[in-house]
Amino acid sequence: MAARLRSFGILLLLGLLCAGAALFAQEKRPVVYVAPIEGIIDLGLAPYVQRVLDEATAAGATAVVLEINTFGGRVDAAVQIRDALLNSRVRTIAFVNKRAISAGALISLAAENIVMAGGSTIGAATPVHAGQPGAGAQPVEEKTVSYVRKEFRATAESRKRPPLLAEAMVDADVAIRGVIEKGKLLTLTTEEALKHKLADFRADTLEAALQRLDLGGAEIRRASPNWAEKVVRFLTHPVLSSLLITIGMLGIIIELRSPGFGVAGAIGVGSLAAFFWGHWLVKLAGWGELLLALLGVALLVLELLVIPGFGLAGIAGILALFAALVMSVIGSGATPEFFMLAGGRILLSLLVAVIASFVLLRFMPRLPFGRQLILQSGLGTGHEHGSAPESDLRWLGKRGRTTSPLRPAGIADIEGARVDVVSEGGMIEPGTPIEVTRVDGNRIVVRPTTNINEERSK
Repeated sequence: MAARLRSFGILLLLGLLCAGAALFAQEKRPVVYVAPIEGIIDLGLAPYVQRVLDEATAAGATAVVLEINTFGGRVDAAVQIRDALLNSRVRTIAFVNKRAISAGALISLAAENIVMAGGSTIGAATPVHAGQPGAGAQPVEEKTVSYVRKEFRATAESRKRPPLLAEAMVDADVAIRGVIEKGKLLTLTTEEALKHKLADFRADTLEAALQRLDLGGAEIRRASPNWAEKVVRFLTHPVLSSLLITIGMLGIIIELRSPGFGVAGAIGVGSLAAFFWGHWLVKLAGWGELLLALLGVALLVLELLVIPGFGLAGIAGILALFAALVMSVIGSGATPEFFMLAGGRILLSLLVAVIASFVLLRFMPRLPFGRQLILQSGLGTGHEHGSAPESDLRWLGKRGRTTSPLRPAGIADIEGARVDVVSEGGMIEPGTPIEVTRVDGNRIVVRPTTNINEERSK
């Protein structure tokens, strides 16, 4: 009887141990993060990939799968993602589901494993730069091609893949017997990539790929860009970033040319803040660029409001702001060619802002909306409207001459008296004949007289 009880106890203990082991194994099943890489490869995509890698590492995940379907994008963005993959402490897998072209090919080469779905392609990564709006992409200089070619080769070498295949994707001068002839870029299908040992194996679905990698029972956690990363990708788009620069400078110029701080100044500062914030998050703009931009704006304010004329401070302010904006849109590995392209885009945005500001400042005072925007709407006269003493009203319709620049406020000589006046919006040089058009509250508003020769003859 005792022997039976002892045998029963042993069997019960073994059963509990097996059940516990099974439960423990179930709880400890591997975790795999899956992150889609779709659309244009831009600088806003790099923080997203880095975040996924960091979360997977912190969670003790077994692997991160990048499901790639892209025609490419910015080289500097792809280089950032490539570096993140090479430095990752968690296993990385590139699942090419349809295509990994250009920048997508570099990202794929940086992963530890490359799995391709049937009918997919990888390659064709020659660098180009965008031309003028409406024009096609333009080829780049040889030094740029050389840089990208070596990035591809170094990446392939680090993952023990054929380096010549990687170089042939970038440079048409690279020929490989039996694979690609000189003068053509290399693009491989799934079967060709398997044949030449660029890809590890074929799998038509993500589940099939995980089965081949011994991760069939893994817990899959799908990642996607969060709202902040989507906003960053939106703000760093080349078209929108140029528009933000134009709106920002336009708002600041109008605000400096009109009294007070109103809607134009708020919109201008907000636009530039959005530009620098987006480029800060993608690690293009840093403290150096921000301080340089603030210095440029400060010098421009000093030039417009304090120092008469336009001299060294104004020129230095423009150059400082221009340099800060250009430095905020170029990434690592930027060539002089790309630097000139970025500089031209920023310069065009600034010129559009200056031209638009002159047009608006000329015509806005004639519109009810414009008069309110630049604080020229009539405030009424009399003590009930908070006006100055009735003595100010005697200047209405009088003519005189400015003795200081009106930016828009300044000093004028009217019938031998020194009078504080405000222009209708634009700057008026010293010695310009003026006429008092109205007295708004405590402001004496003037404009240049139309008959300057008559005034000068007096």
